[in-house]
Amino acid sequence: MATSHPTPRPDALTLEVVELIGEAVARFHADYEEAAARHALTGAQARLLSLLSLEPLPMRRLAQRLRCEPSNVTGIVDRLELRGLVERRPDPADRRVKVAAATAEGRRVARALRDSLRFAREPLAGLSEAERLALRDALRRMLEE
Repeated sequence: MATSHPTPRPDALTLEVVELIGEAVARFHADYEEAAARHALTGAQARLLSLLSLEPLPMRRLAQRLRCEPSNVTGIVDRLELRGLVERRPDPADRRVKVAAATAEGRRVARALRDSLRFAREPLAGLSEAERLALRDALRRMLEE
């Protein structure tokens, strides 16, 4: 019978860092939801539009990136399409597949949304470039595991 080794308890510093990450994520989400509402978007619509402003994506890939069901993505795309922010196009690599793409107006709204995020401007702007680089690098290392 294999013996299991108990996982060591996190130290106080690790627990504090985890708590601070949680608080930062909560503040970011709250700011993102407020910014989305100012553009008459839900948070999910804003996230989808932001993704599509970077590149057109197939619906299945959007669902993976948003961590939701493809049927949810279809409804979000439908609503954004009605507003003229997103359009469906045939995938150049496989014409049987449809990709969703931001329209020029959708890219403008996504840019305005990004520009209106206080969380990205205020707390991070108070850090030096070296501090932002160190934070970015530490977060990347954490996410690689």
